[in-house]
Amino acid sequence: MIKKHISIIVAVAENNAIGKGNKLLCYIPDDLKRFKRLTTGHHVVMGKKTYESLPVKPLPNRTNVVISDIGGELIKGCEMAYSIEEAIEKCPDNKESFIIGGGSIYSQFLPFAVKLYITKVHKAFDADTFFPEIDENEWKLIEREDVESDGNNDFSFSYLTYARKKTK
Repeated sequence: MIKKHISIIVAVAENNAIGKGNKLLCYIPDDLKRFKRLTTGHHVVMGKKTYESLPVKPLPNRTNVVISDIGGELIKGCEMAYSIEEAIEKCPDNKESFIIGGGSIYSQFLPFAVKLYITKVHKAFDADTFFPEIDENEWKLIEREDVESDGNNDFSFSYLTYARKKTK
């Protein structure tokens, strides 16, 4: 059976904040290394604003799929999609693909996701973009790693991995 394996990867503050002014809320080097390790070699799907916010465009060693609401728009080095459905079609069968933002894209892809990689930052931030609430009836926490603040990371945080609960 052909199946799309859609995962969401995101860093979320205590108040579900994920960004402000099209920028990340905090800099956590260990989390960025984890993001790179998990997503390298895979498709990464993002909205145009998220693409514009990247420090390196397109993200190297990944197939960058950018969703735009401007039909026919092209971005060099990226595959373009003009709807959520088209973006899902561009994801390979039976291989994990990652949704990397922003807020509206996360909300629209959440019903299709089978796994969530959440870095929960143990601090609240002032923000204008938020991640949707995770419904504990739909998701099961399968892995947790707590990381204390240190010389490398200004904030304590937890890596939380959720799998969608099986539906009948």
